[in-house]
Amino acid sequence: MSRSQASVHRNSTGSSATLPAPPAPSAEKAHTHAAVASRRASRRDFRVIPIPARLQYDPDHPAHFGLAMNVTFGIASTFVVANLYYCQPLLIQFAHAFGVTYQEVSNIPTLVQAGYAIGLLFITPLGDLVRRRELLLLLTFITATLSIGLAITQSLVAFEVLSFLVGIGSVVPQILMPLAADLAPPERRASALSIVLSGLLFGVLIARVLAGVVAQFVTWRVVYYIAIGVQYVVLAMLYWMLPDYPPKNKGVTYFGILYSMAKFTVTEPLLVQAILITVPSSACFTNWWVTLTFLLGGPPYNYSTVVIGLFGVVGIVGVACAPLIGRIIDKLVPWSATLVAIIALIITFTLQTAAVGLNVAVVVIVCIGLDVFRQTQQVSLTTAVLGLDPNARSRLNAVLILSLFIGQVMGTSVGAKVFNEHGWRPDAALNLAWTGFTLLVLFLRGPHCPRYKWIGWEGGFELRKSRVLAQQEATSAKGEKVDADNEREPVNGGMGGETVGAETRAEEGRRSEEDAVPTRNATYEEQRREAGTEKRGDEAV
Repeated sequence: MSRSQASVHRNSTGSSATLPAPPAPSAEKAHTHAAVASRRASRRDFRVIPIPARLQYDPDHPAHFGLAMNVTFGIASTFVVANLYYCQPLLIQFAHAFGVTYQEVSNIPTLVQAGYAIGLLFITPLGDLVRRRELLLLLTFITATLSIGLAITQSLVAFEVLSFLVGIGSVVPQILMPLAADLAPPERRASALSIVLSGLLFGVLIARVLAGVVAQFVTWRVVYYIAIGVQYVVLAMLYWMLPDYPPKNKGVTYFGILYSMAKFTVTEPLLVQAILITVPSSACFTNWWVTLTFLLGGPPYNYSTVVIGLFGVVGIVGVACAPLIGRIIDKLVPWSATLVAIIALIITFTLQTAAVGLNVAVVVIVCIGLDVFRQTQQVSLTTAVLGLDPNARSRLNAVLILSLFIGQVMGTSVGAKVFNEHGWRPDAALNLAWTGFTLLVLFLRGPHCPRYKWIGWEGGFELRKSRVLAQQEATSAKGEKVDADNEREPVNGGMGGETVGAETRAEEGRRSEEDAVPTRNATYEEQRREAGTEKRGDEAV
């Protein structure tokens, strides 16, 4: 064997035995790898589809919630919630297309609304449990795809089943609203919510108008083809604009989320107050729009169906006022904005009771007033309720929207019965009575009550948010000053007693030290004298 071969042999045998074994990965490195893997997984939707870099979650650089994102939320709300209302003007065309009676097709709107109620109860709470970007993309994709079946099916039963499933998935706006509350800064929260809510209201309006106009000139199936297209456009918009956001309640189970919703309804006074206001207010809103067809179709107006449908366009005024409403609410305590809205609604329904069946101008005024002030009331209540617990906003919003849904059912059934049996004036008086009840509920609990106080008034009557914040800061500064004074002055039984005791012990230590100095000096003198005596004795010897 040559020298070079022997060297190689030693390097490959004997030397390898002396090399240290590669170190085992530490727990810290394993944790780091797990964190990296988690971050990589969070950069993809459903672990497959890449998330745009600017939308990936970064706690150090959170996504900016600007006007473009807010408008995207509003547009998504418009064209997803419209799924619930396309069918309402098309019932006659459905009966002709499927060869059934009007009674049979009348089940379609009921099934859509029933699906929506189930989605509110069982789907929207997931916003507090899972990543909302994935949830919103999935729901939008499902509703858009199911709408294909609505456009092409030849079976009434299949159409009813698909309508029910589309209703379940059309809760996207109710997941977007808590997300907007999370992303928007506190001083702009009401403005952000008002834009999303106005998009929802605009969806109700545009669905009825679009469906009625399109079906007038072409087949009703074209309405659903349009719905398919706009929903896939919304899906693309959400993909490019919706920021990723991690789950807010890790470790919480789905049934725990549902249980907490029921618990909130009996433990949160502000939420209960908002529910008791929302139910009758929503009933008034629905009662007006349902019975408006009967009012304008009979004497003294006798308008055609087309003219009656155009009155829904008046609702655009309420949508256009959304940004202004949000800015006003941002400057006020939510309770005060609710108060202003209720008083304005009382005036509106007083006018309705007096003359809505006598002059068409009153009808227009009531349409505008109801849209604007009902929206003001809903935004202020939602702003207050979502401020209770940032980690439970989806559940709180779901409870509030469920109460709104209950009010819609109550307004439709009771309002139509009162109008048909007693006329427009008793029906208007019913709206006035329901609104008066909401005013009573509002005054039972003041604007500055502690969170868990059910009835009463505390903290004064100031209704401007800036003044309230200034008072809170002044009170906080005064409290800090008192605490600082307590630390310097002896207070029996207070937190400052420990500080005073420490200062006393330090003073006693200094005095003991001073007393000990002469003692040490005396001891030193005695030792020096003893040493001198011993030295002289040694010399003598």
